[in-house]
Amino acid sequence: MKIVVTDGYTLNPGDLSWAPIERFGELTVYDRTKPNEIVDRCRDANIILTNKVPFNEATLAELHWLKMIGVTATGYNIIDVQAAAKRKIVVCNVPAYGIASVAQHTIALLLELTNQVGKHAASVAAGEWVKAPDFSYQKAPITELAGKTLGIVGWGNIGRQTARIAQAFGMEIVYYNPTPKSNAYGPLVTLPELFAKSDFISLHCPLKPENTGFVNNELIGLMKPSACIINTARGPLINEQHLADALNSDRIAGAALDVLSTEPPSAQNPLLTAKNCIITPHNAWISREARQRVMDITVENIRAYVVSLLPQNVVN
Repeated sequence: MKIVVTDGYTLNPGDLSWAPIERFGELTVYDRTKPNEIVDRCRDANIILTNKVPFNEATLAELHWLKMIGVTATGYNIIDVQAAAKRKIVVCNVPAYGIASVAQHTIALLLELTNQVGKHAASVAAGEWVKAPDFSYQKAPITELAGKTLGIVGWGNIGRQTARIAQAFGMEIVYYNPTPKSNAYGPLVTLPELFAKSDFISLHCPLKPENTGFVNNELIGLMKPSACIINTARGPLINEQHLADALNSDRIAGAALDVLSTEPPSAQNPLLTAKNCIITPHNAWISREARQRVMDITVENIRAYVVSLLPQNVVN
C-alpha cells in the first residue's frame, strides 16, 4: 500500500506524528505540491491525503492505482467527487474537528473589533503611553458586547458554539439557516432581517454555488453604519470589492476575516488595504488540538477503508 501526503506542512509542521499512518503502508510526505507535480508524485499511490491540492477529472484519469483520497479538512470542493466516484475512488473528509477552535477564533475577532487590543498594545509598544498626558487613552472606540445582537449565518456546530460563547457576554442571538434548526439560542430570521438587525454578523455556512458572493451591496446596504461582519467560513461567500467599498466609505464600521477568496491572496485584493478591516491568515483551524483531531480522524478513515472495507466520512 502506497500512501502520499501532497501538502502536509500546514497540518503537521513538525509537532505531530505521521507514525500512525505509516502502519498502513509506505508513506511519502510532501510539505507542498505544485499543480505540475501532482501526477508524478501521486502516480503510484493507492491512498492520497490532501488538504488544498486539487484533484480534477483529468488528474484522476492519470492515477490508475488510486483507491482512496483522504481530505485532511472538512471542505472537499478541491476534489471532483463525481469523477472520483466513476473511477470507484472513495473520498473521505474530516468533519467536526475544529468546532471549538474556529468558534474561539471567531470570538477573538469579535473582541478585536470591539476592544482593539492589538492596536492599543502596538501604541504602548511604540511609546505612546509613556508620552501620554493622561493615565488612560483610546486609539479607537471600545464597545461593550452586552445587549448587542449577533447574527449568525449558518446554524451548524460552529455557529451554535459561537452563539453559546456570545450569550455569555450577554449578547442577543438571531440566526439564518435554509431550514429551521433545533437548539436555537434565538429566533430564525430571513437574511435581510439578520443583516438589518444585527450589530455583528458572523458567517458559518458552507460554500455552495448558490451562495457565492451573497454578501454583496444589497445585503451590506441593509446593515447599520455601526455594524461589523466576521467571516471564519469561506472567503468566496463575500463579494470582496463590495465589502471594501463599504468599509472605505464608512457605510459599515468594520470587518474581521480569517478567509479570503484566493489564498494566499493577491497583493491587489481590495480588502488588504480597506479601512477597519482585520485579516488573519486562515488559521482559525490551526490549534494543535484541532490538528491532532484531523490527524486522528484521518487515521481512522484510512483504517476503516483498509482494514474493515467499510469507509467512513465518505463524501462521494
